[in-house]
Parts: sequence; structure tokens; C-alpha cells
Amino acid sequence: MPTECNPKLFEFAPVEGRQVVAAFDGGAITSDAGALLLGKTDRAIRLTERFASCFNDTRVSELVEHSVGTMVMQRVVGIALGYEDLNDHAELQHDPVLAVLAGKLEARRNECAPLAGKSTLNRLELSRPEPTRYHKVSHDAVMIETLFVDLFLEAHRHAPEQVILDLDATDDPLHGDQEGRFFHGYYDCYCYLPLYIFCGRHLLVAKLRRSNIDGSAGAIEEVARTVARLRRRWPRVRILLRGDSGFARETLMAWCEANRVDFLFGMARNERLEAAIKDELMMAAAESIRTGKSARRFKDFTYSTLDSWSRSRRVVGKAEVTGGDANPRFVVTSLKPVEVAGQHLYENIYCARGDMENRIKECQLDLFADRTSTATMRANQLRLWFASMAYVLLCALRRIGLAYTQFAEATCGTIRLKLLKLGALVRISVRRIKLAMASACPYQHEFSLAHARLRNAVA
Repeated sequence: MPTECNPKLFEFAPVEGRQVVAAFDGGAITSDAGALLLGKTDRAIRLTERFASCFNDTRVSELVEHSVGTMVMQRVVGIALGYEDLNDHAELQHDPVLAVLAGKLEARRNECAPLAGKSTLNRLELSRPEPTRYHKVSHDAVMIETLFVDLFLEAHRHAPEQVILDLDATDDPLHGDQEGRFFHGYYDCYCYLPLYIFCGRHLLVAKLRRSNIDGSAGAIEEVARTVARLRRRWPRVRILLRGDSGFARETLMAWCEANRVDFLFGMARNERLEAAIKDELMMAAAESIRTGKSARRFKDFTYSTLDSWSRSRRVVGKAEVTGGDANPRFVVTSLKPVEVAGQHLYENIYCARGDMENRIKECQLDLFADRTSTATMRANQLRLWFASMAYVLLCALRRIGLAYTQFAEATCGTIRLKLLKLGALVRISVRRIKLAMASACPYQHEFSLAHARLRNAVA
């Protein structure tokens, strides 16, 4: 007689004489219970609501099942939770936690899910500056760009004395035939060359660009727009622009000098610059031989190019010898020697810009800002903004809810893994919706603290 078995029951090795079985019969269970903290953060800073207001919806309201606000929330929170692809929303449209965040547990139509699917969200990402017959949702790029700066301003209770704006360009590799696709020799691939501007952990600009341009192309326009917005709120704030040698261009430095913006840029070395610190390199080499360790000297001097600069500027040279090899480096700045000495300027102010590269890695690796696989640059720019908004949302959670905890300096990926990806059983009754999270969760204290702080922020 054949043994009866349940094909939906999975058996595993027994433990202490007990059978170990598993089945997909737990009911409404989510793996993203921590997304409730994202919803609380969103209510505190009103990110998705304001982001959605940057879109214009010309659809017939009576026929609309999924509002722009719901779709924007789905996309931003979905990216924050690690769902990088629109195809993921084929299953997420039935997710109980996202439905709670959207305030919509059931669809109005029988054939629809409570949340938007991949095709509906794709139409949102393909929206244009002006609505058309087949694209009835459009977006205002200027409003979106302004929102990033406004969210940064609102993160400060008081105007700081100085803000440091870090500029950087990075590669966004392309593997298809996207619009604006060019080969970049330095990165050795077909790519876009997005421009980022950060202030500490705060993201102010994420601009998608073709890669057949100079790394500083368009920087003046983005900096001018950002600086004007900052000074409208903080008229007395001092602004320092910081970047690598790709931004040490006459046009950008001249703009800074004409608009009361300080700058500190790296400089590509050349024979004239190396000759200016020849003596310092010899002294560093002698010290390195004597001590067997790396040695460095600094020299502060005035320098001008033969024909590209309009004036002489302050340059600080680092004469360093490491492992017997010379490693000279240079920076150009508008800061005066009486304000900051050359060694402090290089080691403590300029080198600190390296932290911005970690922020870009968070955007691209943790939040998939490099998933620019649609055909047009316009749609890819919108994808970049969605990923950037997810970054801003997670930064707000870290700043408001996780201050003074072990996650105060954690990356977006760590916060997602340890606080957002929580398993829970969802129980929906007439009077309440309860998410029963795992009793063994090791980060219950941080979750509770974040909830309390976010509740106070919303209040």
C-alpha cells in the first residue's frame, strides 16, 4: 500500500526525535515589517507626498485605480527595501506592508490588486515633461531638483556657519543601446557620467549626463541653482565647494570668485608644479631613507597656468615619498593662508572629500542608482531620482530615528538588512492591523527607539 504524503509539506532532518517539516501555509506573512519605520519617516518629512506633487496627472480621476502618490511611494519604498527592478512589483502589489503604507488594503476593482504592478509603474517612469495621449502623467524636473535642496534645508534647525558642497562624477555602466550611450576611455566601458553634489551625507544633486563630456560639464549650472536656493534660506552661510582635479576649471573657479563661494579643488600635476616643490621632495626623500617610513612636506605658493587661468591662485603642494617613490599632489583654493595652513588644508579639509565616494557607493550599490536600463535618458534620469529619493528617505530614518544608536553611522544596506527586513505575521481584523514580528529579533531596542523618535518628529 503506497504511503500517503502531502506534496506541499517539506521534510528535513529530524532533531531530538522530532520531525522537521515546512509548508507555505503561514497565511499573510511579510519579510519587510521594518518598512513601517520608513512610513513613519516619510510622514515626518513628507517626502513621497512632495515628490508626487512634482508629477502632473491628467488621467480621468474616476477611472484611476492607482494614484500617483501611491505609485511614487511604492517605487521609493520598494527601492529602499532592496527591490531594484520593476518586475519585483508583480508580487509586491499584494504585499500587506506596502498596502498599509499606501493606506489601501483592497482594490476598488475586482480585477485589480491593491497596489500598482510593473506595467503601471513603468508608465510612471516613462512620464514626460508634458502629458501626451499615451503618457498622461508628466513630471516637472525643476520641482524635483528643488525638492532635494529643500529637504536638505529642512534637516537643519538652525543655519550653519559653513556648508561644504562636494562635487564628483562617477561612471554608470550601460549594457544596452540606451540614448546618450558613449564609450569612456578612463572607465573602459560604455556608460553615463552622472554628477553628484553632497553635503556630508545629504544628497543635493543627482544629474544624469552623457559620458562624452568633460567631468565638470554642467557643474556651474547645478552649483549656481543649489547655492541660490541655500542663500535664499541662509543668506549669511559660507559655502565651500570641494572636488577633485576634474573640477579645477577656470570657468568654475572664476564663477566661485564672482559669487562669494570658496573652492578647494585637486590639481593634475605637471612639470612646473613638480619643480615648485623640488626641494620639499628632496627633504621628504631624505627623511624617508633615514626613518624607513613614508615622509611628506608641504609648500604653499602662488601659481598660474601659462594661458588658461585668468589670474594667479593659491596652490598647496604635498611632497610625499612612499616606499622610495615620489608621490606629489596639489590643490588649488580660494582660502587664504591666514585662515588655514597648507598642511591642515590638505590633510583635514581636502582629503575629507573621500567620504563622498562612500555616499555614491551607497546610492549605486545599496539603492541601485545605476539601474538605468530604459531606452531614453529622460526615463533613466527619473530612475536615478527615484533611487536618490530612497537614499534621502533612509538618511532621514538614520538621522531622526537612529541617532546615538549603533546604526547612527550605518550604511543604507546595513539598516535595510537589520531593521527593515523583518519577518512578521500580518493579522487583519475589523478594528486593527497587527504585525507580529519575531520575538527573537536582536534589534528590538533600536526599533523601539526609532519608533519613539519618529513619533515625536511627526507630532
